[in-house]
Amino acid sequence: MSLWIPVTIAAASFQTVRFMLQKSLSTVKLTAAGATFARFAYSMPLALLGLFVALQVTGFSLPTLTAKFWLFAVIGGTAQILATICVVALFKQRNFAVGITFKKTEVIQTAIVGFLVLGDQVSAGALVAILLGLLAVLLLSKSPGGDGAWWKHLTNRASRLGLGSGVLFAFSSVSYRGASLELGEIDAWFRALVTLAVVVMFQFLSMGLWLLWRDRAELLAVWQTRRTSMFVGLTSLCGSFCWFFAFTLQNAAYVKALGQVELLLSLFASLLFFRETITRREIAGMTLLGVSILALVLAI
Repeated sequence: MSLWIPVTIAAASFQTVRFMLQKSLSTVKLTAAGATFARFAYSMPLALLGLFVALQVTGFSLPTLTAKFWLFAVIGGTAQILATICVVALFKQRNFAVGITFKKTEVIQTAIVGFLVLGDQVSAGALVAILLGLLAVLLLSKSPGGDGAWWKHLTNRASRLGLGSGVLFAFSSVSYRGASLELGEIDAWFRALVTLAVVVMFQFLSMGLWLLWRDRAELLAVWQTRRTSMFVGLTSLCGSFCWFFAFTLQNAAYVKALGQVELLLSLFASLLFFRETITRREIAGMTLLGVSILALVLAI
């Protein structure tokens, strides 16, 4: 078995566990912002430690961090903060599996953002995949038991949070790639580690200062939930590193396609851990969205 396959499955698994922990924190003790900050607060020390160890073991030196690198890092880090808040807030609106599925529209929206920002062309196959994804979103946008036309449900809070997180994650992904490319011709894993450490440090400082200004009680709550929050930080760091590592080993299209195993993992988590009910409509929507994402990543 090629190494990139277990690494990608590990990345999807870490990410699923991290969202499970954040959902638990957000529904019990923390707000969406607090659950998001917990991710950065407890992963930042580990990221910096990992970078320090890598520098000592390899003898590498830190690359020059240009103004363009910082611009990409700040845009990507900010977009990821807002996207994560949207996803955690979404968990309070709909069940865990549907929340993760909405987040997965990131793959489709990345192609759209790439076309609008970079002028990347969309093939006929990719266009079909996008249309399938739109149909899946229409299925998922209607709340269980809701009445009325589909377009009214497309603008409800759950749909706006889910689609918004997808757009923000798309901008975040593009920005992180831009930041990493700014580091020059060094080992891909080291570029990923440097970018990860810088971004997480920025996210910790920016969110920490914002909460210090607006909601100091939430900072105390993050500390009080440290036994769980520490695992949020650990799974976040491990998941992020595995994604970057997998991309260095194999074509990103195949990695993203295999990464859709997260949909199945989130479904099992929704049923087994949160004891949530999944409707036939939601299963159909998640299945169709999974098919559309798979078709898209193989077409681009």
